Amino acid sequence: MKTDRELQQDVLEELDWEPSLDASQIGVEVRDGVVTLQGRVDSYAQKWAAERAAKNVPGVRSLAMDLEVTLPGSFKRTDTDIAMAAKNAIDWNASIPKDAVKVVVDNGWITLSGKVEWAFIRTAAESAVSGLLGVKGVANHITITPQVEPRNIKTRIEAALQRRAHVDASHIKVETNKGTVTLKGQVDSLAERDTIEQAAWNAPGVQKVVDNLTVAV
Repeated sequence: MKTDRELQQDVLEELDWEPSLDASQIGVEVRDGVVTLQGRVDSYAQKWAAERAAKNVPGVRSLAMDLEVTLPGSFKRTDTDIAMAAKNAIDWNASIPKDAVKVVVDNGWITLSGKVEWAFIRTAAESAVSGLLGVKGVANHITITPQVEPRNIKTRIEAALQRRAHVDASHIKVETNKGTVTLKGQVDSLAERDTIEQAAWNAPGVQKVVDNLTVAV
């Protein structure tokens, strides 16, 4: 088991290792395995990269993102510019059905709404706009409304987890109730937890995923 000091050092090194991130103004605090990232970054894309990097570190039980996106002058864009760029990014993404996603921009914050059949479409929409110049944050309010009957969800999710060699699925319990999936068990990192949750979302007919997975200490 890592001490908080050891975990802090591992997270700092992982942030420094991430090539898309300027970690010079990010501080890391750790208490009982709970990591808090503090400071500022130049874009929402960097904030996203910092989150991914911290989640990759084994021993991080929970993550608090207290990072402020402070755009340099050259990065600033009007809400109209951002809205147009976001619409184009979504329209040009082949994974997203035409007119399925609506975009609202307020002071650099993008809010996505609409209804789609699959979770990967919801994820694709957020990914498409997150790296745009001038974006301070993204609120993804897209809902999943599957058109297929939820069948054999539990079996399909368990099979998907078995196919992922880096995931030990033997300790993961999958419970289903119509379109709702509940995940229980213990994982080695927050990144592994995200991978398992995404596998659950990818099953046909899933409308909601309840993530009760815990990270090993």
